[in-house]
Amino acid sequence: MIGIVEKPYFLVTSRCGFRSWRAEDLDLAMSLWGDPRVTARIDARGRLTPEQVREMLERELRNEREAGVQYWPFFLLASGDFVGCCGLKPHHVEPHLYEFGFHLRFDFWRRGYATEAGAAVLAHARAALGLSRLVAGHHPENHASKRVLEKLGFTYLRDEYFAGTGLIHPLCEVELRTPGEKEPDRPHP
Repeated sequence: MIGIVEKPYFLVTSRCGFRSWRAEDLDLAMSLWGDPRVTARIDARGRLTPEQVREMLERELRNEREAGVQYWPFFLLASGDFVGCCGLKPHHVEPHLYEFGFHLRFDFWRRGYATEAGAAVLAHARAALGLSRLVAGHHPENHASKRVLEKLGFTYLRDEYFAGTGLIHPLCEVELRTPGEKEPDRPHP
């Protein structure tokens, strides 16, 4: 069993709990981003070295320090097993826009965790962070990720180059507010 953690989590679903990445989480990061089955469609480098995985972990820590968001690690409530990460990062093109994403460990694919975690993150983005719109990209051949985004209400926006894979990816968007709903009086993260 990997990833036993103490509670409480800052965000929970019926099966999962979210917390922030920690500098000492390299073993968790290796179990996720060190698996080429996971990184095949998010990183053109193929199998990532431990140093490259460390850089990914450091990027998540930096995103939280600088932007107040990250792809947060999440765990099964019942066992504490590390499932993967799901969250937000600043979009590289548009200021004040955040990109949604998820990466799951191979053993947890096709069990509904991405959709469950994604719905929780979208609700958190709206209620706690005051965001009204998010974007998300997916590898053009990753039909499972496309289906998850569709289930969460994302719709196609445009194609956009993604440096991580060196490919053009579909970029989708989701509105987190109903038409005419007033923006809250709180700053973006």
